[in-house]
Amino acid sequence: MTGMFDLTGKVAVVTGANTGIGQGIALGLARAGADVALVARSDASETAQLVKDQGRRCAVIEADLSTIEPCERIVEEAVAELGGLDILVNNAGIIRRNDALDFTEEDWDAVVDTNLKTLFFLSKAAGAHMAQHGGGSIINIASMLTFQGGIRVASYTASKSGVGGLTKLLANEWAAKGITVNAIAPGYIATNNTAALQADETRNRQILERIPAGRWGKPDDLAGAAVFLASDAARYVQGHILAVDGGWLAR
Repeated sequence: MTGMFDLTGKVAVVTGANTGIGQGIALGLARAGADVALVARSDASETAQLVKDQGRRCAVIEADLSTIEPCERIVEEAVAELGGLDILVNNAGIIRRNDALDFTEEDWDAVVDTNLKTLFFLSKAAGAHMAQHGGGSIINIASMLTFQGGIRVASYTASKSGVGGLTKLLANEWAAKGITVNAIAPGYIATNNTAALQADETRNRQILERIPAGRWGKPDDLAGAAVFLASDAARYVQGHILAVDGGWLAR
């Protein structure tokens, strides 16, 4: 059974891999045997070293995913440097907070462009390669706000709701091409994006009181879900959004 989760010989691209969830997933895929291309707009050398420490090959691709401009290049560089592309993890994302009545067009566009538009066009570029080379796996990073509304994060909620819908649409279109498309919806994970919530004593307490596991998640808590969805064990899993949330949605 363990062989079903073996990613040896696979090449993965992970966006936003310099820290946080992206780093945790990249390391998990490497531990399962995959070579990993790390996509980041800032220094990803720490993650690169962690991947290499697992005995895996690693490439670092510098790209700003606020626009779709680098999407084709990311696929081309991953294939050129690591010899293929079997797994794409669309993790890169940003968040802007403000009351809905005060939300600006700039904050709307910045989040939706990065979290949804670029995710689609990078998936399109990767999917075209996968369709011509026997298939592959695409894993999108959704959110609790794929299911819930949240507060003060209008563009983030819209983008992550869109990620859930796109995951299902692409699964419908690409399943027959041998490409699985699924998503992971993290709960409250201790990362840079949630630093403000962790520092807010009241909100931090409220969040912890609702999580049955009684703690914030860690980036490597998502690694097992990513390995599963990238592996042969999930070859008949399509359009699914897997919550990794310590029980948050069960409350």
